[in-house]
Amino acid sequence: MDPHASQQPAGEAGPPLDRRAELSEFLRTRRARLKPEDVGMPDFGRHRRVPGLRREELAQLAGVSVAYYTRLEQGNGQNVSAEVLGAISRALRLSDAEHAHLTHLAKPKQHKKKQGARPQQVRGALRQLIDTLDGVPAYITGRRTDVLVWNRMAAALFGDWSEMPAQERNWARMVFLKPGYQELFVEWEQKAIDIVCMLRMEAGCYPDDPRLSALVGELSVKSEDFRRLWATHDVKEKNYGVKRLRHPLVGDLSLQFESFQLTGDSDQILVTYHAEPGSPSAEALRLLGSWGRDASRAGAATPP
Repeated sequence: MDPHASQQPAGEAGPPLDRRAELSEFLRTRRARLKPEDVGMPDFGRHRRVPGLRREELAQLAGVSVAYYTRLEQGNGQNVSAEVLGAISRALRLSDAEHAHLTHLAKPKQHKKKQGARPQQVRGALRQLIDTLDGVPAYITGRRTDVLVWNRMAAALFGDWSEMPAQERNWARMVFLKPGYQELFVEWEQKAIDIVCMLRMEAGCYPDDPRLSALVGELSVKSEDFRRLWATHDVKEKNYGVKRLRHPLVGDLSLQFESFQLTGDSDQILVTYHAEPGSPSAEALRLLGSWGRDASRAGAATPP
């Protein structure tokens, strides 16, 4: 692992995200995706002025007054109770992740000032742990999808991040701004959606993080795809699954990934990738392991 891999990526600060606007848009977009027939209500209007449910219909489903719900959708969640948020979540058919996001937006926790500027530290024992996973690509991410530490197999699979400036060791920047990652992920669109959903959830937890708002601003300016996906206000958690990669050196791989939230720092996540034993992907990983860090350099010189 690179000796500087645990350094906190640097970045300029930006203005805080508007929590009230985030709450307003999140509720509006969740309401817009529901139709009256989806929730067992009659649809008497052929020419509806708004997509999805009307505010009056949503308020009726949640058991609150229209005026109360309207204030909430306008971003005023200061005095809303957990019970009302639960009723609204059920009416909107929110997932657990969406309900948590709504709660963070409506009833934000108080964080210490400059918390977002504190360096993220990875415990030495964890750095040693991922180095012992010799045949398994593994890395630890922190806030804002920053890549904090990784092992040599992760460098072989995803590229040697030690050669990047610290600020660029960030999954959101890599996925949206580096063409090589669009070629690496076979289902690039899904990877991009997952990244945006993670950033949206973090924006709900830490709306005052200046570096997060700077990252969102940078990606919004530089990537049309990011702007499109950010406007959906979607949030979700994806802790495991399958990723299909097309590595320039060893070709196609189908890998299982697992994500583990680390004890002691809920903002840090350990991610591992492995292949089914005896599969072509397992042989491809073994080959990559024999190349080590040189795999990314050899792959860069190999035509697809």
